[in-house]
Amino acid sequence: MFINKKISTDDLVNESIRFKEVMVIDQNGNKLGILSRREALETAYNANLDLMCVSPNAVPPVCKILDYGKYRFAQQKKQKEAKKNQHVTEVKPLRLSPVIDTGDFNTKVNQARKWLEEGKKVKIDMRFRGRLITRLDVGKKVMTNFVESLAEIASVEKQPLLEVNTMSCVLAPIKKK
Repeated sequence: MFINKKISTDDLVNESIRFKEVMVIDQNGNKLGILSRREALETAYNANLDLMCVSPNAVPPVCKILDYGKYRFAQQKKQKEAKKNQHVTEVKPLRLSPVIDTGDFNTKVNQARKWLEEGKKVKIDMRFRGRLITRLDVGKKVMTNFVESLAEIASVEKQPLLEVNTMSCVLAPIKKK
């Protein structure tokens, strides 16, 4: 007769449907009416198709006769297409020090500029180690200078904020029209 196909846990198909009565829609979209579970399964099996519950919360639950293999394939294809069209923005980390020298500062600015021009976001972290935590004003000034030096190509997505002993800021590239 019918060999039960491997089904995913989120779909109610064939024997996993446990409702007494269901509203049945055939493969052409025509309503067959309210049938018992056994009659609905027999109708689907006679057409060499599967019975899938499309609306389990309805009263009575709505089931459709369809080819479950083709349905799953179409769903997976849609998921792949949606994932392919999804754009993931990369966030590049950059670490500064409150006592950074001008040469190192300019090197970090140039690296951040390169990443921002590539369309990536830049997360700037400034770690205050030891007694440097008492000099937050110096660190804030360095962070402000860094953000200002990139102001023409980047906007501040997350303002500089001190969390425990690390000041963080996120810069995003400005979208060109």
